[in-house]
Amino acid sequence: MKKRLLMAGIAVGALAVLLLAANKFGKKENNDGSNESESNEEIQVEYTGKLSASQVGFADVLENGIINDEVLNKPTGLLSYESVGFIKDVNNYSELINSEDISEEEKKDMVQNLDETTGEVPKDSVVSGYTNLGISNAYEYLNVRKGPSLDDKIIGKMPGYCACEILGEENGWYKIKSGKVEGYVYAELMVTGYDANVLAMEYMEEKLVVTTDVLNVREQPNTNCDVDTQVSNGELLEIVEDEVDGWYKININNLVGYVSAEFVEKRNILPTAIEVKEVIVTKPNVNVPSIDTSQLSDEVSQTAVDLINYAMQFLGNPYVSGGNSLTNGTDCSGFTKLIFAHFGYDLPRSSGDYLYVGTQIPLNKIKPGDLLLYKYGSRIGHVAIYIGNNQIIHASTPRSGITISNAYYTRPYCAVRVIP
Repeated sequence: MKKRLLMAGIAVGALAVLLLAANKFGKKENNDGSNESESNEEIQVEYTGKLSASQVGFADVLENGIINDEVLNKPTGLLSYESVGFIKDVNNYSELINSEDISEEEKKDMVQNLDETTGEVPKDSVVSGYTNLGISNAYEYLNVRKGPSLDDKIIGKMPGYCACEILGEENGWYKIKSGKVEGYVYAELMVTGYDANVLAMEYMEEKLVVTTDVLNVREQPNTNCDVDTQVSNGELLEIVEDEVDGWYKININNLVGYVSAEFVEKRNILPTAIEVKEVIVTKPNVNVPSIDTSQLSDEVSQTAVDLINYAMQFLGNPYVSGGNSLTNGTDCSGFTKLIFAHFGYDLPRSSGDYLYVGTQIPLNKIKPGDLLLYKYGSRIGHVAIYIGNNQIIHASTPRSGITISNAYYTRPYCAVRVIP
């Protein structure tokens, strides 16, 4: 997607001016007041780009035009237009674009009109399923609120360049629907219309959607090797390497393995909002933070609530293997250790060592603030903080960073409680 937009960007300045020049100089008035193009003579325009005409869809704009792709592909050269009605003044297009008669807004409109005419950036949504596309123009997470004010409760979070359907506008807020979340976002932090399509085309990612009930993630691209883990229907997998002999190399929460192409579907997608449910204190916490778990409770303490809210501040920050910074980057065990350290808990730096802290509890007894451990093959390969609503917050992958995910993307190996 980025490559396509880059090509369009290279050409769009010159091509948009060519079209404007044609409109400004290439018409003559008939007796009935209408306009028609001038003679069909062949003209040549110097072009200093390296772009195939077919790549930018220029032939769709120039009716009956003939463009020689081979000439156009040269770093410098002459571009021929036949029977398109451009007059010789178009040779001076560089003067036209710098003219004081054309405002910056008009230049922007020319680019937009050309993009839409050529189909480089379509008028309609480029993301399937949306008719009035909105994109969150924030690298980090954008809050979705229950109502159109900062006083309303946060009910969801939109990751950077997240897609949504714009349902309406109210007092500087958009009402949106994204995934399962329907609420309000601050309008100034959203991009709509043509600009939303531009962002979507740049940031859409190819991912694999699991299409079977349970999919094996294997160590090697064959069925004779071990299964590292299993993922559920509907899970999204990052593509590390494209399909080779019926297998994709993927990354899921920093487990790199292989899945059969037979049970996945490749799609271009943007992220959608994540539903966030408020964690409520059900028991005052009177204990000093420690690893002493002799007074374990199934009720949620103030410490657990504060810990989850603290962790939320770092959503969108980078994943860095071996890193030890909540802002500049860390990995799954580093994230967990640093979050708990803020509340006085000394936890291990290696995910495998989390088997030996706190108390292991049944998965059906987990509560917000507990830890979930995931086994990859014979080892503990991932650790995350459970935040309720079947969700975890964790440092996921270099591409995803610190994020909120489905707690059951694969069955957790065990749960660990360290907060009484």
